[in-house]
Amino acid sequence: MAFMSYRAADSAHKNIYSELPLIKNERLNFTSSTPFVPCYVKSIITTSTDPAQAYQGRVAGRQMLLENPARESKAKAEREEKRIRRASGRSRRAAGVLSKKEGQQKGFWKLRKEETKFRLFLPLHALWLGYMSELLSLSPQPVIRPGDPAAAMPGAAGMQSKLIKADFHGAVVTVRQSKNPCLVGLSGIVVHETENAFKVITQKDQLKLIPKQNSIFAFAVPLYAAPALMSPSSSSSSSTRTVLDIPHIEFELYGNHFCFRAAERAGRKFKHKETIEL
Repeated sequence: MAFMSYRAADSAHKNIYSELPLIKNERLNFTSSTPFVPCYVKSIITTSTDPAQAYQGRVAGRQMLLENPARESKAKAEREEKRIRRASGRSRRAAGVLSKKEGQQKGFWKLRKEETKFRLFLPLHALWLGYMSELLSLSPQPVIRPGDPAAAMPGAAGMQSKLIKADFHGAVVTVRQSKNPCLVGLSGIVVHETENAFKVITQKDQLKLIPKQNSIFAFAVPLYAAPALMSPSSSSSSSTRTVLDIPHIEFELYGNHFCFRAAERAGRKFKHKETIEL
């Protein structure tokens, strides 16, 4: 293929990035044996004793940026972010997923007075006991109880890493300490957990919102796998037995270190922190 030829200006130092004057009526034929770039670079290198060696050591096989690349404008980046958000919103609506604002407007987390009953949430608590039995791989209760209950306790170190990421909907939590003295001793089944609070149903059929900040909670997990009488399909639905009425292990939960949503905790890496007294 024929190309127009360029000739560098005669000078001691040559700038390979400078524009060269076009020489009219002169054509050069470049082939695979005499490509343009190596021939051009070798022809303008005058300070080196061996132009071919300089080309092989500094130019051959390397990507050389001849000019600054064009930067994407800020407006274009913002448009792309909006497009991604709109596409994500459309996919969520197509899947039937409601946002937090839509859920609040439709009153999904508001209980009517006749629904605020402790016994109505006992099946949820029974499901949570079964969930804990599978999560912690608890062994079934032996026919003959061991003389030393401590011998039957599993390793607490392995349980803590699982409990910190567990779902607490259905758990029985009790306020052990709080800067608000009116909350101390309050206990109930967790029916809704948010980033900063627990919403619980007490045994007096009262709905309470307990903030996590500046509070220490106590919750219990069964010592053995959940018994059959605690299953949600049990015929003894009128029973008010909870995990506190069977052999259990009690843990303390520091609310200041637990201000995360349940879905966020599942994929979060927690680091060891010193316990700070209230």
